[in-house]
Amino acid sequence: MTISVLICDDSAMARKQMARTLPKDWDVDISYATNGAEGLEAIRAGKGEVVFLDLNMPVMDGYEVLQTVQQQDLPALVIVVSGDIQIKAHERVKALGALDFIQKPVSADAISNILQEYGILTLAQHEQPKEAEMLKVDLRDACQEIANVAMGQAANLLAKLLDVFVQLPIPNVNVLEVSELTMALKATEDSAKISAICQGFIGAGIAGEALLLFHDASFNEMAKLMGLANPEDKNTELEVLMDTGNVLIGAFLNGISEQLDMKFSQAHPVVLGRHCTVNELIHDNSEKWQRTLAMEINYRIENHDIQCDLLLLFTEDSIPTLSYKLGYLLD
Repeated sequence: MTISVLICDDSAMARKQMARTLPKDWDVDISYATNGAEGLEAIRAGKGEVVFLDLNMPVMDGYEVLQTVQQQDLPALVIVVSGDIQIKAHERVKALGALDFIQKPVSADAISNILQEYGILTLAQHEQPKEAEMLKVDLRDACQEIANVAMGQAANLLAKLLDVFVQLPIPNVNVLEVSELTMALKATEDSAKISAICQGFIGAGIAGEALLLFHDASFNEMAKLMGLANPEDKNTELEVLMDTGNVLIGAFLNGISEQLDMKFSQAHPVVLGRHCTVNELIHDNSEKWQRTLAMEINYRIENHDIQCDLLLLFTEDSIPTLSYKLGYLLD
């Protein structure tokens, strides 16, 4: 009997990857949803007996979907597929009734093993079309998805080091002029003081800079989480800034390089500014950044007044190589 399968993810690339890695002889009818609200509508319409659910989505996220399915006892077996690999994320989705958890990027073996484990792999007599070829993916969407996976790896490392839960956003990816970069960073209040470091990176045909913008109001709490004495000392502030940058930038770049199957060489981190506004920071460094592909991640730590923004700024010359590396998903 044909099973209705729903793939719920805001990324076209993630939906395409998911559809491509389902067992080819699994007797299914596939539907797609781009956010949690659409996903619930599809489940209620009988299109989601088995649901592959992302966590970070607009309108309604995966946690809210799981909560609604649980509260309303909707007929859906939900398998979470996410780049957020924090232990606490696993615990929370299991508590909300998720059948299991698959880490992005997905693999055919992981999916097949879970389906067999729970007895929901019903084989057809002939190969079933997955409709994955109908999903179109552009460069921005592909870059957003690889940023999503790298973001989760960086957050997981930070969460383990500090024993916290890191709240993850939807990555913001755009090709920007330097003036537009300033506007993009205006999500930070004009009057808010930040400190920032940057770290250059280069690979075969790809180069850029990673920036960590750390809100000054977060230094004290972060120093305490790190177990550092004298949290208000200037040297302690610099240690917090550098240590946070090493964790988030290093893990994020490693996540990107793994997905692109290439290595990055990293320069030493450099302090861009301390206790300044975003306007001052961008103005003082505007000559360094012209047209760029920007990945922006806003990290927040749950139950703590700690926030920092990670930006990866790829040079315009890197875009052809990125397109080539992601070509197998862009076709």
